[in-house]
Amino acid sequence: MTLAAASPAPVVEPTPDAVREAVLDVARRSRIAARSLAGATRATKDAALHSMADALVAATARIVAANTEDLDRGRAAGTSAGLLDRLALTPERVVAMADALRELAGLPDPVGEVVRGSTLPNGLRLRQVRVPLGVVGMIYEARPNVTVDAAGLALKSGNAAILRGGSAAASSNTVIVDVLARALEQAGLPADSV
Repeated sequence: MTLAAASPAPVVEPTPDAVREAVLDVARRSRIAARSLAGATRATKDAALHSMADALVAATARIVAANTEDLDRGRAAGTSAGLLDRLALTPERVVAMADALRELAGLPDPVGEVVRGSTLPNGLRLRQVRVPLGVVGMIYEARPNVTVDAAGLALKSGNAAILRGGSAAASSNTVIVDVLARALEQAGLPADSV
Protein backbone atom coordinates (compact mmCIF):
# COMPACT_ATOMS: atom_id res chain seq x y z
CA MET A 1 0.00 0.00 0.00
CA THR A 2 1.36 3.40 -0.96
CA LEU A 3 0.54 6.47 1.05
CA ALA A 4 0.40 9.77 -0.73
CA ALA A 5 2.31 12.57 0.93
CA ALA A 6 -0.02 15.12 2.37
CA SER A 7 0.39 18.48 0.75
CA PRO A 8 0.90 21.36 3.15
CA ALA A 9 -2.10 23.49 3.88
CA PRO A 10 -2.10 26.67 1.83
CA VAL A 11 -1.03 29.81 3.64
CA VAL A 12 -3.94 32.21 3.79
CA GLU A 13 -2.87 35.82 4.02
CA PRO A 14 -5.31 38.11 5.80
CA THR A 15 -6.95 40.75 3.66
CA PRO A 16 -6.10 44.41 4.27
CA ASP A 17 -9.63 44.91 5.64
CA ALA A 18 -9.18 42.02 8.08
CA VAL A 19 -5.86 43.44 9.27
CA ARG A 20 -7.41 46.88 9.67
CA GLU A 21 -10.30 45.47 11.72
CA ALA A 22 -7.93 43.45 13.90
CA VAL A 23 -5.81 46.53 14.62
CA LEU A 24 -8.89 48.63 15.38
CA ASP A 25 -10.16 45.92 17.74
CA VAL A 26 -6.86 45.88 19.64
CA ALA A 27 -6.90 49.68 19.81
CA ARG A 28 -10.47 49.75 21.16
CA ARG A 29 -9.70 47.17 23.83
CA SER A 30 -6.49 49.00 24.77
CA ARG A 31 -8.35 52.29 25.13
CA ILE A 32 -10.81 50.67 27.53
CA ALA A 33 -7.92 49.15 29.51
CA ALA A 34 -6.17 52.53 29.61
CA ARG A 35 -9.10 54.03 31.50
CA SER A 36 -8.58 51.52 34.31
CA LEU A 37 -4.83 52.02 34.33
CA ALA A 38 -5.09 55.81 34.51
CA GLY A 39 -6.75 55.55 37.91
CA ALA A 40 -4.67 52.67 39.26
CA THR A 41 -2.79 53.38 42.47
CA ARG A 42 0.94 52.97 42.80
CA ALA A 43 0.37 49.96 45.04
CA THR A 44 -1.81 48.29 42.40
CA LYS A 45 0.65 48.96 39.58
CA ASP A 46 3.64 47.82 41.64
CA ALA A 47 1.83 44.65 42.70
CA ALA A 48 1.02 43.98 39.04
CA LEU A 49 4.68 44.48 38.08
CA HIS A 50 5.70 41.95 40.74
CA SER A 51 2.99 39.57 39.52
CA MET A 52 4.27 39.94 35.95
CA ALA A 53 7.83 39.23 37.11
CA ASP A 54 6.77 36.12 39.02
CA ALA A 55 4.72 34.90 36.05
CA LEU A 56 7.68 35.29 33.69
CA VAL A 57 9.90 33.20 35.95
CA ALA A 58 7.17 30.57 36.35
CA ALA A 59 6.76 30.38 32.56
CA THR A 60 10.49 30.23 31.79
CA ALA A 61 10.34 26.80 30.13
CA ARG A 62 7.41 27.85 27.93
CA ILE A 63 9.12 31.12 26.97
CA VAL A 64 12.44 29.44 26.16
CA ALA A 65 10.64 26.76 24.10
CA ALA A 66 8.87 29.44 22.03
CA ASN A 67 12.16 31.28 21.67
CA THR A 68 13.79 28.10 20.35
CA GLU A 69 11.19 28.10 17.55
CA ASP A 70 12.16 31.69 16.70
CA LEU A 71 15.86 30.85 16.76
CA ASP A 72 15.34 27.78 14.54
CA ARG A 73 13.42 29.88 12.00
CA GLY A 74 16.12 32.53 12.16
CA ARG A 75 18.93 30.05 11.54
CA ALA A 76 17.00 28.51 8.63
CA ALA A 77 16.55 31.99 7.15
CA GLY A 78 20.26 32.79 7.49
CA THR A 79 19.87 35.40 10.22
CA SER A 80 23.16 36.90 11.38
CA ALA A 81 24.82 35.68 14.57
CA GLY A 82 24.44 39.13 16.15
CA LEU A 83 20.70 39.22 15.56
CA LEU A 84 20.33 35.65 16.79
CA ASP A 85 22.12 36.62 20.00
CA ARG A 86 19.77 39.57 20.55
CA LEU A 87 16.83 37.26 19.85
CA ALA A 88 17.99 34.46 22.16
CA LEU A 89 16.39 33.94 25.55
CA THR A 90 17.92 31.73 28.20
CA PRO A 91 16.55 31.03 31.66
CA GLU A 92 19.04 33.62 32.94
CA ARG A 93 17.76 36.24 30.50
CA VAL A 94 14.18 35.55 31.52
CA VAL A 95 15.16 36.07 35.17
CA ALA A 96 16.87 39.33 34.16
CA MET A 97 13.64 40.50 32.47
CA ALA A 98 11.71 39.67 35.65
CA ASP A 99 14.29 41.49 37.77
CA ALA A 100 13.89 44.57 35.56
CA LEU A 101 10.14 44.58 36.30
CA ARG A 102 10.80 44.27 40.03
CA GLU A 103 13.28 47.15 39.84
CA LEU A 104 10.71 49.24 37.98
CA ALA A 105 8.19 48.55 40.75
CA GLY A 106 10.61 50.12 43.22
CA LEU A 107 10.76 53.42 41.35
CA PRO A 108 8.53 56.36 42.29
CA ASP A 109 5.18 56.62 40.53
CA PRO A 110 5.48 59.28 37.80
CA VAL A 111 1.70 59.82 37.64
CA GLY A 112 0.62 62.90 39.57
CA GLU A 113 4.13 64.30 39.94
CA VAL A 114 4.17 68.09 39.78
CA VAL A 115 6.88 69.00 37.29
CA ARG A 116 6.67 72.74 37.83
CA GLY A 117 4.24 75.36 38.94
CA SER A 118 3.77 79.05 39.45
CA THR A 119 1.28 81.53 40.80
CA LEU A 120 0.07 84.36 38.60
CA PRO A 121 -0.25 87.93 39.96
CA ASN A 122 -4.03 87.44 40.21
CA GLY A 123 -3.49 84.43 42.54
CA LEU A 124 -4.23 81.74 39.95
CA ARG A 125 -1.98 78.73 40.51
CA LEU A 126 -0.65 76.89 37.48
CA ARG A 127 0.88 73.44 37.72
CA GLN A 128 2.32 71.06 35.17
CA VAL A 129 1.43 67.56 36.36
CA ARG A 130 2.43 64.22 34.82
CA VAL A 131 -0.58 62.23 33.63
CA PRO A 132 -0.94 59.04 31.59
CA LEU A 133 -1.16 59.44 27.82
CA GLY A 134 -3.69 56.62 27.47
CA VAL A 135 -2.48 54.13 24.88
CA VAL A 136 1.13 53.92 23.76
CA GLY A 137 2.08 52.09 20.57
CA MET A 138 5.52 50.67 19.93
CA ILE A 139 7.06 48.90 16.95
CA TYR A 140 10.40 47.22 17.49
CA GLU A 141 12.60 44.46 16.13
CA ALA A 142 13.78 41.05 17.31
CA ARG A 143 14.40 41.63 21.00
CA PRO A 144 11.83 39.82 23.11
CA ASN A 145 13.09 41.55 26.25
CA VAL A 146 11.79 44.84 24.80
CA THR A 147 8.28 43.39 25.02
CA VAL A 148 8.68 43.07 28.78
CA ASP A 149 10.41 46.44 29.19
CA ALA A 150 7.78 48.31 27.16
CA ALA A 151 4.87 46.62 28.93
CA GLY A 152 6.39 47.40 32.33
CA LEU A 153 7.13 51.05 31.54
CA ALA A 154 3.67 51.56 30.08
CA LEU A 155 2.06 50.06 33.18
CA LYS A 156 4.18 52.08 35.60
CA SER A 157 3.19 55.29 33.81
CA GLY A 158 -0.50 54.32 33.80
CA ASN A 159 -0.74 53.59 30.08
CA ALA A 160 -1.91 50.64 28.01
CA ALA A 161 0.54 49.44 25.36
CA ILE A 162 0.02 48.15 21.85
CA LEU A 163 3.23 46.29 21.05
CA ARG A 164 4.38 45.06 17.64
CA GLY A 165 7.63 43.16 17.79
CA GLY A 166 9.50 41.93 14.76
CA SER A 167 8.42 38.71 13.07
CA ALA A 168 11.74 37.09 14.03
CA ALA A 169 10.52 37.00 17.65
CA ALA A 170 6.85 36.20 16.94
CA SER A 171 6.65 32.98 18.97
CA SER A 172 8.54 34.44 21.93
CA ASN A 173 6.49 37.64 21.97
CA THR A 174 3.19 35.77 21.71
CA VAL A 175 4.00 33.68 24.78
CA ILE A 176 5.44 36.62 26.72
CA VAL A 177 2.38 38.81 26.09
CA ASP A 178 0.08 35.93 27.09
CA VAL A 179 2.03 35.46 30.35
CA LEU A 180 2.01 39.20 31.11
CA ALA A 181 -1.69 39.61 30.28
CA ARG A 182 -2.68 36.74 32.59
CA ALA A 183 -0.52 38.21 35.37
CA LEU A 184 -2.16 41.62 34.92
CA GLU A 185 -5.58 40.02 35.16
CA GLN A 186 -4.61 38.17 38.34
CA ALA A 187 -3.44 41.49 39.78
CA GLY A 188 -6.86 43.03 39.08
CA LEU A 189 -5.91 45.00 35.97
CA PRO A 190 -7.21 44.48 32.42
CA ALA A 191 -5.43 41.82 30.35
CA ASP A 192 -5.79 44.18 27.38
CA SER A 193 -3.35 46.58 29.05
CA VAL A 194 -0.67 44.93 26.92
